Amino acid sequence: MSSKLGEIVLVVDDSPESLGMLNAALNTQGYTALVALDGLQALSIIEKIQPDVILLDAMMPQMDGFETCHRLKQQLPNTPIIFMTGLSDSEDVVRGFEAGAIDYVTKPISPNEVIARIKTHIETAKLALSAQDALDHSGSNVFCVSSLGRLSWATPNVHKLIENLAPDDQSPWATMASHIEKWLNSDHQQNLLIDCFEQPVEIFYERQQADKHLLRIMQRKEKKTAQCLRENLPVTKRESEVLYWVSYGKTSWEISQILDMSPRTVNKHLEQIFKKLGVDNRTSAAAISIRLLDL
Repeated sequence: MSSKLGEIVLVVDDSPESLGMLNAALNTQGYTALVALDGLQALSIIEKIQPDVILLDAMMPQMDGFETCHRLKQQLPNTPIIFMTGLSDSEDVVRGFEAGAIDYVTKPISPNEVIARIKTHIETAKLALSAQDALDHSGSNVFCVSSLGRLSWATPNVHKLIENLAPDDQSPWATMASHIEKWLNSDHQQNLLIDCFEQPVEIFYERQQADKHLLRIMQRKEKKTAQCLRENLPVTKRESEVLYWVSYGKTSWEISQILDMSPRTVNKHLEQIFKKLGVDNRTSAAAISIRLLDL
């Protein structure tokens, strides 16, 4: 079955023979083929036309396929890139995935295999983008990964979050992939805490979508303590501890058990807290402390 009109495949390869063979195979299947002889030409093309999928040779002069892939993904984060490589070294395959590729095929290229991969990735990308469009409008912090933990797509909110957390990491998604893969193969009903960046993030499992996994990510706020109240309010150390537990809705008796003091002493501390904060009840005092604790 031929593809729908308008599906564009960008082929990046410095070999005229490969370009000719792939161009003929793609045209036969109804795809629109664009060709680039090197990475710079590919980057120039995507400024004008956005392809549905990119076939990228790993070994090219000047800018190699790995650097080209990395730069292409910066411009087209949701466009699937398939590496074409004659390299058998697994380290080079890993480099391709770390640069942002979603799949790879080995040379000599089998046209039927390439067409099958292209068709699968275009269909998957379209389904992902359809879901992503709906999620983007809701501002959700969700993203989708393969069973190997590799990114398939992410909403703009998630891309922005990761960029802020890992400004010095050239491939933060690759950094997270190994952690996510291990988690998916274990008890992923328990949230995953990733603390390899400047601040920790927590990942929640949403659901499986075909062979992909839909996840939600949240920046994990550092839990504030009674010390925060003492630093921001005119209270003593002991008063800050009492107020801290008031913020969590604890009764005077419960606070007395936690802090190892009598309920009467707790109430005396509360009287001092009310005076210092200019309030007359527990609810008002708790409202002030809750804002500081971000509860």
